[in-house]
Amino acid sequence: MPTRILLEGRPGSGKTTVIRRLAALLRTRRSVGFTTEEIRQGGTRVGFALETLGGGPRAVLAHVDFPGPPRVGRYGVDLGVMERLAWPPLRSAAADPAPGELVLIDELGRMELTCTAFRDTVRSLFESDIDIVATVHAKSDPFTDALKRRADIELVQVTRANRDTLPADLAARLESR
Repeated sequence: MPTRILLEGRPGSGKTTVIRRLAALLRTRRSVGFTTEEIRQGGTRVGFALETLGGGPRAVLAHVDFPGPPRVGRYGVDLGVMERLAWPPLRSAAADPAPGELVLIDELGRMELTCTAFRDTVRSLFESDIDIVATVHAKSDPFTDALKRRADIELVQVTRANRDTLPADLAARLESR
């Protein structure tokens, strides 16, 4: 049975850090996916960047200056970034997973899920035989709430108390599979 882990936490809890450190610690597993991070100007959050794993391409996913649609809160979302960077490696993994391949997604959030192709691919990934570790907000959302209710999901709370040890614990567990 494939490993399905959702890392749940509030903003600032360390979810992105856990995914990045986990990816860096993996030695025997090939991972595909992406991380996101805040873009700040003068101490104010103005957007979010998306970067593929392994220091791959990076682009601005959402920004206060983007017109949208779609818009999530005060941010316009560039769906092209999801379609060009995030979606293709995940689609390939869902269609034809390589032996030992692992999907790491930061995150299954409102901005990322505005991309229909991405959302559909995530559904396919969770129906495939590939191992997945993804981050989700603690806040309720119909899509992520449905994932959290699945019987094959392990929901792990990310907190300031466990965020430093969690990457090594997860890496050891995933490497032994």
